[in-house]
Amino acid sequence: MSSDRMDYIAPWWTYWLHNFPHINLRFQPIDNSFQPEEENYQQSLIFLGCVAAAGLGLNLLCLAIYLSCLCCCHKDEEEESKKPNSCCVTWSAVTAGLITCIAVGVGFYGNSETNDGVYQLTYSLYNVNHTLGGVDSLVTGTMGSMKSGLHQHLARLDEIFATRGDYVQTLQFMQQMADNVIKQMLGLPDWEEAKVDLASIADKTANIEYYRWLTYLLILILDLIICLLACLGLAKQSRWLLTTCFHSDHCSHTSPVFLFQGTSDFCISPDKYLMSQTKGVIGADIVHYYLYCNQTLSNPFQQPLTIFQRSLTTMQIQIQGMLQFAVPLFPTAERDLLGIQHLLNSSEASLHQLTALLDCRGLNKDYLDAMVGVCYDGVEGVLYLCLFSTLAACAFTVMLCAIPRAWRQIACRERDYDDIDEEDPFNPRARRIASQNPNLTNMHSFCSYSSSMGSQNSLHPPAPAVSNAPVPEYMNQTALFGGNPRYENVPLIGRGSPPPSVLTYSSKTRRSNVINI
Repeated sequence: MSSDRMDYIAPWWTYWLHNFPHINLRFQPIDNSFQPEEENYQQSLIFLGCVAAAGLGLNLLCLAIYLSCLCCCHKDEEEESKKPNSCCVTWSAVTAGLITCIAVGVGFYGNSETNDGVYQLTYSLYNVNHTLGGVDSLVTGTMGSMKSGLHQHLARLDEIFATRGDYVQTLQFMQQMADNVIKQMLGLPDWEEAKVDLASIADKTANIEYYRWLTYLLILILDLIICLLACLGLAKQSRWLLTTCFHSDHCSHTSPVFLFQGTSDFCISPDKYLMSQTKGVIGADIVHYYLYCNQTLSNPFQQPLTIFQRSLTTMQIQIQGMLQFAVPLFPTAERDLLGIQHLLNSSEASLHQLTALLDCRGLNKDYLDAMVGVCYDGVEGVLYLCLFSTLAACAFTVMLCAIPRAWRQIACRERDYDDIDEEDPFNPRARRIASQNPNLTNMHSFCSYSSSMGSQNSLHPPAPAVSNAPVPEYMNQTALFGGNPRYENVPLIGRGSPPPSVLTYSSKTRRSNVINI
């Protein structure tokens, strides 16, 4: 074992979270040590979650009060038209967009970190399960071979060597060595009971983490889409986009406070919790050996493994001697002696593998990797997810404050457009309608006396009155044009007509001449 091996040190944020006050539902402070099986500790986690939910509810209540006041306290339309708060709405939208983008970025990073931590935890659990399963299979295989295989070979050899008392004593000595090996194997801890089906726990953890990762990914994508729709709705002044954002973004971003609070309490002293859980199943010296794994600690399996090795060596020496001296006298014993030798060789190989698996460095590395995955990547990722929830709630608040004002401004602008006369030729809206409907471009003349009496095609010129007065000049112009009344309704613009002042002066001169006559 290397002396420069790094031990587990809890990160600083776990100490910061661990120092949060732990209060049960009866508002009594309790011990902050990780004890998930105790009722008071469970109530402290529930209380912390209730505090987070109360903060979220208070935020929603303030928003509801604000929106109610905004709907009830309307300003006058003149004041709204004189002092439009478009700048405030614009900056609110920009702020909400920036906060949402930052929150989504933080959320993606936190979601990835949490997923990496949980993956490292499950990978370590699979490795530990594989190691313990290998130890179980080696111990079970060795004991089975010693009990059944070796016993059968010794029973047949006992019948063959019945006439030789010294060989029978040697066989009895080998049986004692085999029983000693079995006894040492029985002294090892019951790994089947100790491992608590770590593979099943890893599978359930991986499944839960997959759905958690997918859920947060969908929430992040939804928030990003809502932010883009809100910005587009404010830019295009679209009411239905703003309505969609308003109804889509009131999903509450709850922070998993109780989750990382309990995990941080565990990460402060995970060794104590593991030793308490394995108490009565595995010896404290064995758990301590694997959790700390330093040179000052002796291997608790050193003695049984040494006895196992010595017993196998002694038995192999006895088999070699019997193969050398007994086989020439008893040729039928060669097959059983070779079978025992092969069994001892396979048991020695299993012994080397068992020694490597029982060494603390393998399991301690898996333990440290699991703690790093949970307490470093996992808790850090959950903290970033909590920060994402806080920033998303802030962006949601700013957006709710900006959308009603933007809605009122859009309504005010549409009302201003409605107040403008659509028949005004200088109205941009009328021009737009005229460009879209070319059939309406033939408008009635506002200079014709008969423009309000019907269409131009249905109008007829009035009958000339019988009078001795001289025919006015404009009547002569009408006669020159063939008496067609459609020229009466042609506007003055484009006909080369004199200005109104000239027409007025000419008409006054003609009236004076008529009076003089």
